[in-house]
Amino acid sequence: MLSLTPPVQYHQRAEKYFLAGNYIQAASLYEEAITIEPDVKSHYWHLGLMLLLQGQEVEAQTTWFMAIMEVDTEQVETCQAELIKILQTEAERREELKEYLVAEKIRNNIKEIFPQDIHNLLNLIKLAIKLETYSGQDLEELGLIKVLQSQPKGDVNLELLMDVLKLILDYAPLHPPTLEFLEACLPHCKNNHQILLIVVLPAALEIAYSKRLPKIAVKLCEIYLKLSPNNTEVIGQLATFYQNAGQFDQGIETAKSYYSLVENLPEKVFANRQILRGLMTAGGHWEESCLVQKRQEELVESLIKAQPKELDSVRIARLFNANFFTPYIEDNPKKNKHIQNQLLQLCEANIENYAKEKVEKYFHGHIERKKQNLTDKKLKIGYLSYCLRSHSVGWLARWLFQYHDRNKFEISAYFINTNPECDPLHEWYLSKLDKAYKSNHTSEIAEEIYKDEIDILIDLDSITLDISCEIVSLKPAPVQVTWLGFDASGSPSIDYFIADPYVLPESAQEYYSEKIWRLPQTYIGIDGFEVSVPTITREQLDIPHDGIVYLCAQRGFKRHPDIARLQLRILKEVPNSYFLIKGISDEESIKIFFDGLAEEEGVDTSKLRFLPGVIAESVHRANLGIADIVLDTYPYNGATTTLETLWMCIPMVTRVGEQFAARNSYTMMMNAGITEGIAWTDEEYVEWGVRLGKDEALRQQIAWKLRQSRKTSPLWNGKQFTREMENAYTQMWQRYISS
Repeated sequence: MLSLTPPVQYHQRAEKYFLAGNYIQAASLYEEAITIEPDVKSHYWHLGLMLLLQGQEVEAQTTWFMAIMEVDTEQVETCQAELIKILQTEAERREELKEYLVAEKIRNNIKEIFPQDIHNLLNLIKLAIKLETYSGQDLEELGLIKVLQSQPKGDVNLELLMDVLKLILDYAPLHPPTLEFLEACLPHCKNNHQILLIVVLPAALEIAYSKRLPKIAVKLCEIYLKLSPNNTEVIGQLATFYQNAGQFDQGIETAKSYYSLVENLPEKVFANRQILRGLMTAGGHWEESCLVQKRQEELVESLIKAQPKELDSVRIARLFNANFFTPYIEDNPKKNKHIQNQLLQLCEANIENYAKEKVEKYFHGHIERKKQNLTDKKLKIGYLSYCLRSHSVGWLARWLFQYHDRNKFEISAYFINTNPECDPLHEWYLSKLDKAYKSNHTSEIAEEIYKDEIDILIDLDSITLDISCEIVSLKPAPVQVTWLGFDASGSPSIDYFIADPYVLPESAQEYYSEKIWRLPQTYIGIDGFEVSVPTITREQLDIPHDGIVYLCAQRGFKRHPDIARLQLRILKEVPNSYFLIKGISDEESIKIFFDGLAEEEGVDTSKLRFLPGVIAESVHRANLGIADIVLDTYPYNGATTTLETLWMCIPMVTRVGEQFAARNSYTMMMNAGITEGIAWTDEEYVEWGVRLGKDEALRQQIAWKLRQSRKTSPLWNGKQFTREMENAYTQMWQRYISS
């Protein structure tokens, strides 16, 4: 009978040398043991391991091979199993010690002996990722996918499989074998959908938002739904991923499917909002959008009436921006702000339930700090946003960061879903901070803000991002302010909303829950924009050199049919005029939308030109120069696009309303010293559009005034604007301390 158990004395003595790293002495002892007891095969396994650890890989393999060749055929499998167990144990020990290169060498030798060992192959992938040598080809080169496909269900360690899948999705989501690997995982998760869901859905969200790869997120969700076709969590997110990937029809239909599957009121609100998001993002679906918006208002009012108090964090996060599209559809702030304020009060009441300990901790912590009454200290200002990168908010907020007085203010920023790679503007922001913190998790960011003892937290996102809303609702800073990114959220935890004399009417405080803080001249001031070389010409667009070119460059959200009709009426009244239409939306849907309206208004569709997007903002600004007049949207104006238009010295026409979104262009034009083109009614909008199209001298006069405004306007003075913001911060803090 073959002995497979080594005498204790040899192994114990050799192991002491081995653990001390003296592989030569350990090998010598095993060689001695083999001489005395040549039939004890474990001596050979350990000797080979000692040789392998000395870098003598060929000698190690020869030692193992020769020992196996000497045994009877029926004992080969037993010997291999014992050898693999010894190697596996040592590989695991090295992994615990984070000696990944050694562990990888050992596991590669296990693969040579037993290439079908699925768990060893999975661990090799883990090691490659930890060593940062992994590429998508590793899955194919190791034959892992084929081995996984051949494994009987139940024979694979699910925890290890999911661990490897999670690492691959994080490290190399773009490689085609990644999706094949996910497919191969499905049969092994057939009886445990949840274990796969908690890996795939967070990965899809990270890939879609932080890495900004919605098409990959779509594929992940589509594969998961083969396993669990009616999973509402995945279907709800998939609708957004489709929309973000420009697959608008699929996005709308998936959202409708999601709405049909959910039953409780909070989920109905979110699902209906997903339908509306798809319709609005695509553009051109206004009749249906209005119907869905009406249903959304009814759902939200029913929810407010029900006043649920046991909603969890996920449900609350989905409610913050339930009314996001309202200002794009109608200009009725008295009604809509009232609804939004009530909705945010409901959200806050639930947050105070599920995050009670944290809310109370922050509240009492602020009281203790306030007792110190430090009025003359350097103020700690924190900025919270996912937009401090190549984004409209990122382009506009940078002058504040550029000119902050570091003798009086300590500046921190808390970044959400921000991919640090390949974004020069984001890198620029990092260089301007005393502290930068990045996370995708509400509790982590809120805790960091609290620990940093931020005095005033500036929220740049409002209801454009649920994470930001939840963070400010926890009140991690004693004074909290909304600025720039959107209208005020209505959160009871926000103290102030930054405005100016024009962007909100005097009566606005009646329906704002936040205190409106009006800066003396403008709520935004910049030093200007970078402008590249234009990439379009009139000749390319088949427009005569003496043609009158109107332009509207806005997202599909903003193309309300009422303002589009007014734009077409202007076009109809101005001879030799053309209309350039540009913006993020479904091109075919927008074309059908404008062609239909043009036919109704009696406008020749040959006057319309649909422009594609460009690779850089600086090129977009240069291309604005092709226009004679820019036509603004209503009830949701341009903001960054308006500033860009004014910087390029192009006359524009805007329709002023009551809500914040309907007064952005108004305040910017007033601060640039331009009243020509400001319309207070639909009739005035058309009149200004026609007049500017027909009166070249007036256009030249406006262009000259805009060029002159660069020297004197508060709109183009980032340093002055920063001083006004800092004055506001100082006064806010003094009020807080003395209250």
